[in-house]
Amino acid sequence: MSEHTTTAVYLAVAAINLLITVWKGMALLRERTATLALITLSFAVSVLVYAAASPAGYRGLGEATGRPSAATLPVYSGIVVCYAITHVLTVLWATTPSPRERAEVNRRARTWAGAYAGAIVAMAVAFGAADLDGHPADPLRFNTDFAEGRPLVLVFLTLFLTALSCATLNTARLARRTVPEDPNLRHAVRYFGVSMVICFGYVVCNAPAVLLASLGNHALDDVGTLGSLFGTVAAVLTGYGMTGAAVGAWLRERRDVKTLQPLWRLAVKDVDARLALDPGGAGLCLTHVRFTLHRRVVEILDGMRVLRAWSSADAAGAIGRHVEAAVPPLPAAERQAVVTAAVLRDAGLRLRAARAHAARTRQERPVPPDTPVARLPGDDTAASDERERLLLVAAHLDHPLVTSALRELRAGDAGPRGTSGDRTVVS
Repeated sequence: MSEHTTTAVYLAVAAINLLITVWKGMALLRERTATLALITLSFAVSVLVYAAASPAGYRGLGEATGRPSAATLPVYSGIVVCYAITHVLTVLWATTPSPRERAEVNRRARTWAGAYAGAIVAMAVAFGAADLDGHPADPLRFNTDFAEGRPLVLVFLTLFLTALSCATLNTARLARRTVPEDPNLRHAVRYFGVSMVICFGYVVCNAPAVLLASLGNHALDDVGTLGSLFGTVAAVLTGYGMTGAAVGAWLRERRDVKTLQPLWRLAVKDVDARLALDPGGAGLCLTHVRFTLHRRVVEILDGMRVLRAWSSADAAGAIGRHVEAAVPPLPAAERQAVVTAAVLRDAGLRLRAARAHAARTRQERPVPPDTPVARLPGDDTAASDERERLLLVAAHLDHPLVTSALRELRAGDAGPRGTSGDRTVVS
């Protein structure tokens, strides 16, 4: 790649990581945990690494400091910080059945963090005292260009490659035997294990190249340069490990909000808009997706309790007959969803008709009928399972069995209850 292309790619990656940093930072403000703090720090440091490692950034920092290769120190230190964080996270995610073992894990994590901090300090001391004159600023060839005749540079590179080897190999080892309970953490650990093995390819390429270069033999300089490819691929996989599960969860939650929207409109907006925090139904969906989803579930359950006064045992009986006659038989969860959807839609139609009648007779408000109400299946669902139940109900609002049951009820009802298949409730 040309220098301009390389700069564009590195700065694009830095910009993406900056957006992820902001995203994780906002999550950290809502939920202050060690995991989120470390992940946010890792992405923030990676922004600086990619910006400084780009040819334009590398050269600009060199000109600003008067040392052409000055950017090597923040770039290499940042790389150690990022991979040290993956190691510390993997240590912290170990499953511990007892408080004593958890305390031991925390102590081990602090020890590793201190060791990496010490390595970075030693790298800074060696780099600051090294003679870095005589070569142009080339971030990909620093290791081999400055290895010959510069013992302090060799110390710097040895510390860097040792710290990187320690972080990658230990993380890969721990990732193979660590199985966190949280599925998001399992996703991260799985990708950490792969990315760390790939990243070690950087060490495999550069260690022999640096050794030969220190002896005056530059036959493996190009191999050392190839090591940056392993580092880039590993960085992408590590970033995906830290964010992929969260992005997937965000997309699923967005999808669930959209799936619940018709049921929310039926049971909340068209019943009593005061039940909704956001009566418009769209104001919270773009940023606080999880909060919006939780609110939708709570509001729908509240609306269903209000709408139940307008439900009918006749509707439950009609849809029950249709469900029992279905061929092939429906699974139990789907049967419950179909019955609930039909009863709610019928109740909505009854409420609409009552409101129309109240408007014609100038009543203050519609009065629920003095008839037995329907008991909705799934009323005893655990709170943790309500989301899945309501998603299933929302998905069955237009089920053919629901439509046919409503058509049967409307055909046998003399009152103007609305047209068949119409699930809209007019407030």
